[in-house]
Amino acid sequence: MNFIRKLPIPQDIKAQFPLKPEWVKTREEKVEELRRIFRGESDKFVLIIGPCSADNTEAVLAYLEKLARVDRQVRDKLLIIPRVYTNKPRTTGEGYKGMLHQPDPSARPDMLRGIIAIRELHRTALADYGFTCADEMLYPENHRYLSDLLAYIAVGARSVENQQHRLTASGMDVPVGMKNPTGGDMHVLMNSIHAAQCAHTFLYRGWEVHSDGNPYAHAILRGYIDFSGKCVSNYHYENLVELHELYEESKLHNPAVIIDTNHANSGKRYLEQIRISKDVVYSRNHNTDIRKMVKGLMVESYLEDGSQKIGENVFGKSITDPCLGWEKSEELILKIADTLE
Repeated sequence: MNFIRKLPIPQDIKAQFPLKPEWVKTREEKVEELRRIFRGESDKFVLIIGPCSADNTEAVLAYLEKLARVDRQVRDKLLIIPRVYTNKPRTTGEGYKGMLHQPDPSARPDMLRGIIAIRELHRTALADYGFTCADEMLYPENHRYLSDLLAYIAVGARSVENQQHRLTASGMDVPVGMKNPTGGDMHVLMNSIHAAQCAHTFLYRGWEVHSDGNPYAHAILRGYIDFSGKCVSNYHYENLVELHELYEESKLHNPAVIIDTNHANSGKRYLEQIRISKDVVYSRNHNTDIRKMVKGLMVESYLEDGSQKIGENVFGKSITDPCLGWEKSEELILKIADTLE
C-alpha cells in the first residue's frame, strides 16, 4: 500500500466551501419535513429519484433543473429528494467508483479533486435549486465532507452488515435507509436497523465518539440474489406484510420502508421501475398498515434512457446501471402523485 498524500479534513473543506445561512435554513426545513414523514405526522410520499451514479456535474445539474420544475407541480403530495450518489460500490471491486474517486470518469482517480467536486455538486443543488439530496454512505469516515448538505443517507446492500456503517448511522440526525443484504436475509436487515437506532460509543475518524441512536433508521427493500445467482424481488404485497410483521415484533422506532424499484427488484431492467412503482402504490392504497409503513420509492432516473460505456459521451446517460430517461421519469412522477391515497 502506497500513501499518496494527506487529504484535508472535512472541517477544512467545509471552511473552504461554506454554506450561506439561507441555504442552511432550506436544508433544515427539508430535513425536518422528511423527519415528520417518518414520524407519521405528514402524509407526503417520499420520492428519492436520480441517476444511478452522479458521473457528470453538468448533466446532473441539468437533470435537477428539470426535476425542480416538476417538483413545483407535486410538492403538495410528494417530497422529492434527488438521488445524487457520488460514490459507487462495486460487486467485484472493479469499475467506476463514482465522482469521489474520479471527477472525470475517463481520467485517473484523484480523491482531492473528487472531495471538492462532490461538495460543490451538492452545494450547487442546494443553492440553485433548493434541493438537499440523498447520497450513499460507502465510506463512513467520508460522511462529514457532506454532513451539512444531505437530507438522506443510504447504506448499501454490501455495507449493511458492517459494524462501522451501523454505528455511524446511529450518530446521524437525518433518516438513514438500511438496504436488505444482497442475500436477502430480513433478520440481518432488522438487526442493522436496531443497531442504527441504539446509542453507542465507538471509534470514528480517530476520535472516541458517542451516538444517541437514530430513530429514523429504516429499511430499504431492493431485492436480492438467490443461491443460484438469480434476482428475486421483494417489493410485493406479501413482502410488505412480512416486513410489517417483523417491525411489529421488533418494537423499533418509526417503522418505515423505502422501496428501491431497480437493482434486484427489477433485475436491472430499468423500464420495470414504472410497473413496480405503480404496484407499490397500489399495495399502499389498499392496506392501512402498509400505507403507514411504506414512506416512499427510490427510482434510478437520468436525462436519457438506458446506460452507456465510459467514453461514449452521451450527455445525461448513465455509465453504471441503466436508468429511466427524463420523459418517462416525469410521466411517472405525475402518475404517482395522481394515484396516491
